[in-house]
Amino acid sequence: MNGSAHSAPSDVEFTLKRGPAGLGFNIVGGVDQQYMMNDSGIYVAKIKENGAAALDGRLQEGDKILAINGRKLDNLSHGAAVELFRSAGEDVHLCIQQRPVLQNGPTSSRADGESSSALGTWTLFAVVTLAVVTASFISYKRFHPRGPRGPF
Repeated sequence: MNGSAHSAPSDVEFTLKRGPAGLGFNIVGGVDQQYMMNDSGIYVAKIKENGAAALDGRLQEGDKILAINGRKLDNLSHGAAVELFRSAGEDVHLCIQQRPVLQNGPTSSRADGESSSALGTWTLFAVVTLAVVTASFISYKRFHPRGPRGPF
C-alpha cells in the first residue's frame, strides 16, 4: 500500500505494576480540559523515561485510556481521572485504545531495520530543509545582488 493511511485504532487490556515513582506517565483530557475536539476522553500525554509505563512498553503517548480497573473514564473531569489513578492500587488494569498510526509509503518492513514511516519523516525533513535554504539564498541575492561589500 502506498501513500498515507491510518491504521484502525485497537482496544488493548493489560495490567501495569506501579513503580517507585508511580505509573510513569502523565494524562491530559477530561470534560473540563478537552484534549481532542468533541472528545472528553483521557489521553496519555507523556511517558516518563525509565518509569513503569516506559519499562513495560505497551502504553504509548497519544493512547486513549478507556478504563482503569474496570471503571470507565467517560464523562470525568481531569481531576477525577487523576484521583482514580492515584487510588488505583499497586497493580492497575488498563483498557486503552491505541492511537492510530500514520503510515507513509509501503507498509512492509525494511531489511536495514528502519521503518518506512521513519524514512518518510526524514525525507520530509530533508525537503523542508532544502526549501528553507533555497528561500534564504534567494532572499539574500535579492537584497545583495552584487555580493557582500567590504573594504577592498
